[in-house]
Amino acid sequence: MSRLKRVLDSLRPTFESGGKLEKLFPVYEALDTILFASDRQTASGPHVRDNIDLKRVMILVVIALIPATVFGMINIGYQEALAAGMTRSWGANLAVGARVFLPMLLVTYAVGGFWEFLFAVVRRHEVDEGFLVTGLLIPLIMPPTLPLWQLVVATTFGTVIGKMIFGGTGMNIFNPALVTRAFVFFAYPGHISGDQVWVLSPDGFSGATALAVPAAVKGGQAVTLLHSVTQFDYSWWNLFLGWIPGSIGETSKLMILIGAVILLYTGVASWRVMLGAVLGLVFASSVANFFSPYSTNTMLTIPPHYHLVMGGFLFGAVFMATDPVSSSYTDKGRWIYGFMIGLLTVTIRAVNPAYPEGAMLSILLMNAFSPLIDYYVVKGHIKRRQARYAK
Repeated sequence: MSRLKRVLDSLRPTFESGGKLEKLFPVYEALDTILFASDRQTASGPHVRDNIDLKRVMILVVIALIPATVFGMINIGYQEALAAGMTRSWGANLAVGARVFLPMLLVTYAVGGFWEFLFAVVRRHEVDEGFLVTGLLIPLIMPPTLPLWQLVVATTFGTVIGKMIFGGTGMNIFNPALVTRAFVFFAYPGHISGDQVWVLSPDGFSGATALAVPAAVKGGQAVTLLHSVTQFDYSWWNLFLGWIPGSIGETSKLMILIGAVILLYTGVASWRVMLGAVLGLVFASSVANFFSPYSTNTMLTIPPHYHLVMGGFLFGAVFMATDPVSSSYTDKGRWIYGFMIGLLTVTIRAVNPAYPEGAMLSILLMNAFSPLIDYYVVKGHIKRRQARYAK
């Protein structure tokens, strides 16, 4: 590594101001700071001393996503084997899943990286570090059957419209990965919803997700309906472990919780947002259960502990809602922000049968309101302090 560092240092003058390749300095700077910690120092106060920078924060999030990523690839192979009536080892399933997931990952990094570098060169600023995480999140929240060309278009939309037009990392209003998924859902709904898009399978094999089962049936109990599905084991424990069809990184709640522990231990994510989202979901689903006897809507019958492990709620609460750019900044605001995400997730699932997975829409909606939440939280603090000093 020391030899590589010397090579990079020798090339620096070529990319700095006055060098032959000065316009490509953002490209050089991105490679240098990803591989090695920056030795730059502030020239004037205030001085902030820390051993971690934005790139290191993003890398920690990538590390936290590794368990869900590896399991997602194994599950792709497992679901394909289940559809074909086969049994395979974990290693063989991982190999099958890797052949599906890695091209998706390369596409998102290539397309997103292209736009990141292009905007950095044109604007003459450093390459945004945020796409280290966004490029991995995008394929994890997509079904394995999504065509790559649609992923190219969606990643372009999510990167350019969801982030770069606002100024890049730190300026975007909405989570870029969720903007990408929303684009796919509304532009190509047939490739991200229904019962045939979640499993690499022979023609005619139904791959309905757990949330699609109670949403599609009138009358009866949702949990009973889940247990009546013969292709998949929709018991609570299996929903928690993740051996079910769904978006690649969202199925295993166990792997997501491992990632949450990493984020919380390193201080990268806010536990207030995560816990607030869970409390909001439990509250809303409890209210829905209370009114379920008076309605034929089976989504109202799903108990809180099932809502928690169904769909992409937990993945969104851990990796999306905690995005430090698009979430609330104040501690009280994070409680409100998280609680509303949980509440809206259940509300959308129960009220809108056309879209039973409400986590994406609830987080995007609260992204828009997070500045307003912080504004009133800060305003309330100021009023209380003024009242205290007036005495």
